[in-house]
Amino acid sequence: MTVGQSMLAGAAFLAIGLTSALAQQVTGTPGAPGATTTITGKQLPSPDPPFGGVIKEKASESKPWWAPRVVPPTGAPNVLLIMTDDQGFGAPSTFGGVIPTPAMDRIAKEGLRFTNFHSTSLCSPSRAALITGRNHHSVGYGVVGEIATGYPGYNSIIPIEKGTIGTILKENGYATSWFGKNHNTPSYQSSQAGPFNQWPTGMGFDYFYGFVGGDASQWQPNLFRNTTAIYPFEGNPGWNLETAMADEAIGYIKQLKEIAPDKPWLVYYVPGATHAPHHPTPEWIKKVSDMHLFDEGWNKVREKIFENQKRLGIMPQNAKLTPWPDELPQWDSLSLEEKKLFIRQADIYGAYLAYADNEIGRVIQAVEDLGELDNTLIIYIGGDNGASAEGMLDGTPNEFTTFNGVPVPVNDQLLWYPFWGSERTFPHYAAGWAWAMDAPFKWVKQVPSHFGGTAQGMVMSWPGHIDDEGGIRRQFHHFIDIVPTILEAAGIPQPEMINGIKQEPIEGVSMAYTWNKASAAAPTSHKTQYFEMLGNRAIYHDGWVAATTPATLPWELSTKTPPDVITGYNWELYNVDEDPTQFDDLAAKMPDKLKAMQDLFYAEAKKYNVLPLDNSTLARWNTPRPSLTAGRTEFAYSGELSGIPASAAPSTLNRSYTITAEVQIPEGGAEGMIVTHGGRFGGYGLFLSKGDFGVGRGKVVFLYNFLDLKRTMWEGQELEPGKHTIVFDFKSDGKGLGSGGTGVLSVDGKEVARNTLEHGIPVTFPEDETFDVGLDTRTGVALLEYRYDAPFRFTGQIDELRFDLRPETNTTP
Repeated sequence: MTVGQSMLAGAAFLAIGLTSALAQQVTGTPGAPGATTTITGKQLPSPDPPFGGVIKEKASESKPWWAPRVVPPTGAPNVLLIMTDDQGFGAPSTFGGVIPTPAMDRIAKEGLRFTNFHSTSLCSPSRAALITGRNHHSVGYGVVGEIATGYPGYNSIIPIEKGTIGTILKENGYATSWFGKNHNTPSYQSSQAGPFNQWPTGMGFDYFYGFVGGDASQWQPNLFRNTTAIYPFEGNPGWNLETAMADEAIGYIKQLKEIAPDKPWLVYYVPGATHAPHHPTPEWIKKVSDMHLFDEGWNKVREKIFENQKRLGIMPQNAKLTPWPDELPQWDSLSLEEKKLFIRQADIYGAYLAYADNEIGRVIQAVEDLGELDNTLIIYIGGDNGASAEGMLDGTPNEFTTFNGVPVPVNDQLLWYPFWGSERTFPHYAAGWAWAMDAPFKWVKQVPSHFGGTAQGMVMSWPGHIDDEGGIRRQFHHFIDIVPTILEAAGIPQPEMINGIKQEPIEGVSMAYTWNKASAAAPTSHKTQYFEMLGNRAIYHDGWVAATTPATLPWELSTKTPPDVITGYNWELYNVDEDPTQFDDLAAKMPDKLKAMQDLFYAEAKKYNVLPLDNSTLARWNTPRPSLTAGRTEFAYSGELSGIPASAAPSTLNRSYTITAEVQIPEGGAEGMIVTHGGRFGGYGLFLSKGDFGVGRGKVVFLYNFLDLKRTMWEGQELEPGKHTIVFDFKSDGKGLGSGGTGVLSVDGKEVARNTLEHGIPVTFPEDETFDVGLDTRTGVALLEYRYDAPFRFTGQIDELRFDLRPETNTTP
């Protein structure tokens, strides 16, 4: 039999298996309580079957009948779908990296490594594609949800006519769960007021344990169980989400095994690692630092990764290492202080990846210990996009300095050197490390035109079904191919209807044809794939890629006017079948081929909601969106209220405002937080001081924390028992983004403090912090002076808290 005949036979076998799986499978006696059935899966939920018993006037003359319980087809596997965050192709040892990832290595050894597998180049778009099997613009995620705009391809809402893998498997009898990062709930729907249809539990996942948004502290995350905020880290020193999440997933799988041993499950396991903040435990920091993996610097590390990739067969021998960019410094040009800091940054990152892989390994081992490994399809994806350069050129102890366009000098960063990776930091490494971790490719996260932004190492195993253990696959594939692969493995079709809504076709293709050893070199079934992010774009077709040259640098949050989104970009052309690293640009030699590829891109763009193209970045942060606060300038609260995301809170950024608190102080005085937004890494708080040993307790304080770089305070007197009115009035200087101004703190109509704020936070408070009234969840805004421990509940009474917001100053970049 030829290779081609073998491939056709394999495809026919898979088709026969799927056809037989679609035939109804009934177990037990129909109508009996223990009967089960599969469903056609065309309409979800499946309509209730007609009553099959007999009903007469008396029960003694009637016959009961129970609808059979819906189960998946025989042989449908458990699915453990794992994905890390912001992990470059060349970071893990599995794909040539210097950072040990034995759990990923294990799955590669037991199954396959895919070396030509691609993301969208940015977090929530990749995740939307992964759980729907559709292109990211098709499901509203042309960009991350934080900068959503009012177009179908960019509104951060997954359409109901494009159901998720969670919904499909759940309605076919699977138990479905989601652990870790949820970056697919629109920011303007993330409050306790809902709606919750775009939360994991509304998208087909029975159980959710994780955080909402782009990132979160691993020490004090904005953590949810289903839709309820939880705080397991309070009073629990050393608690870390990476370990807690593995414990939770292991407990969930064990519980299912004991309660419903025959019920297959989908566990979507997506830790925050290795997105900033890089938060490994001290034990892992020491373990990886002692390895001295990064002491030679990013240029040498990158070269070593490439050597490893060729040795392992990850890259073919004819592949070329793409050149180091002029815009990033060579390691040898750095000062001793810079090298010291940057090695520390990389050690912490390496520890974070190794720690996360270790916890993933615990989950995999638990599956084996429960006897379920042979019946589990494991898909482990190294990152939802390329390595992140969002730490800017020098890195940062606080990622939110980047998002607010504030670089932190190296000498200042060294103040955090001993604490890097601890709860005292929200750190990110320098951009040079991101380029190195994406070896052998060019570019980084945010850049969809080049594989440095989109290439993700992926491994897949399913004992007894993948017969080429340790094999390597080079076929081109994309995140949208995972859903159809899972469905084929389970023998479940794409539904025609979900909740009465006709479903649009899944846009990916199954990868199951690559599982047989005989099909190792089979032509890819994914022939064409567009890429677009922030105006930068590319098109893959039959082994060729046409791509724009990025016009902006991902490590700069620039306020410069971008070039014209259509005419302001140069295009490059690569034969990636022969040149897998996009080294040799053929655009000048093959203009006709380039033109044909460009035309194909625009045809695909029209098909998948990519238009209108938009290359603005910073301006989109401030785009008006539907929210519970849109158009409101007055807010009123009383008592306690906590965990309110920024989208549902009064925004004090770049404007004048007045906060008025009507409070009652009991006999003996009071302390605690009246209102706060943000925390240790940026924000404000109005509170009564805790004091030291009873001294200085109950003083009125307003504290503004500028990104953990500078704290400005307004201080008043201790409050006597009784009713008081506290007012903080801030007048912006009207200078646009990052406006400073003058604040006045008054008590009972009398001014007690006046101070000038040089700069305000221009774009965003920390995303994982919230707006709280009467207490402070997660971290406090104070550092040394007036320091307190969360939750720092107000021990008086808040009768009314009012916000009066004036119009924003001009924030146009």
